[in-house]
Amino acid sequence: MPELPEVETIRSQLAPSIEGGVLAELTVLDPRWCAPLAPVDLAAAVEDRRVHALGRRGKYLVWELAGELFLICHLRMTGTLLLDPHTVPAHTRVRMRLASGRTVLFVDPRRFGTGQLASGRADLEAFMAARLGVEPLGSDFTAERLGAQARGRRAPVKAFLLDQRRLAGVGNIYADEALFRARIHPLRPAGSLTARQWARLRDAVVAVLRAGVRAGGATIDDFRGVDGVRGSFQNEFLVHRRAGEPCPACGASIVKFLAAGRGTYACERCQPRPRARPRPRSGRLGAR
Repeated sequence: MPELPEVETIRSQLAPSIEGGVLAELTVLDPRWCAPLAPVDLAAAVEDRRVHALGRRGKYLVWELAGELFLICHLRMTGTLLLDPHTVPAHTRVRMRLASGRTVLFVDPRRFGTGQLASGRADLEAFMAARLGVEPLGSDFTAERLGAQARGRRAPVKAFLLDQRRLAGVGNIYADEALFRARIHPLRPAGSLTARQWARLRDAVVAVLRAGVRAGGATIDDFRGVDGVRGSFQNEFLVHRRAGEPCPACGASIVKFLAAGRGTYACERCQPRPRARPRPRSGRLGAR
């Protein structure tokens, strides 16, 4: 699934070609993309509006159109946007044509990606507030905030990082990489981390996301930039998808296991596994 660096890569590549232009035509080829809004109604709402900006919030791309209308796109598992491709790929779900003649295609083999409308900035903010937590590349992302949110929580810290309502944009890849850099086991209960560990983890999250953006994202299966070029951050993975290989820090074998329902990678020498708590014994009442 495209995570924050992949979505930011698309935003930064696409913005110079569309900002200031007019969205002349939008054709939805798969009605599931904008359901329950009908494709014809979506097209009528957005066509002939100027694109003021292309923004990003977490894993969402936000087309800011004239008249405070916002087209909110989510790539989900396999979506991407292509600019002026030579041929129309299979699994093209939406075609957007600008008055300049440039064409943007929303391509999505698994068909989970979505497009939604928000009318007015208040509607947009309400939409995001109901779904997303703090932006990890923003000034509000602090170790103190993370620690306060996690206080008393027994769920694994990896589940905490993947919860978009707490932290916007971090997914499986970048959670594994950040936890390794912070030397924290993914199964460690979130509420048990110290202030110093939260500080390390906060810095590690920022570092891996920025590295992912610099590398143009990570391409494992489907992700491409708007020019069709693969990202390269997969070449910089330290633990993710490296089960059985030596840890780059200590040489121990990297292991794979489930955490938060996701395939997870760690070095259990650098990231000590938390001790299992003994289960309380159930007493039996004897006959008097």
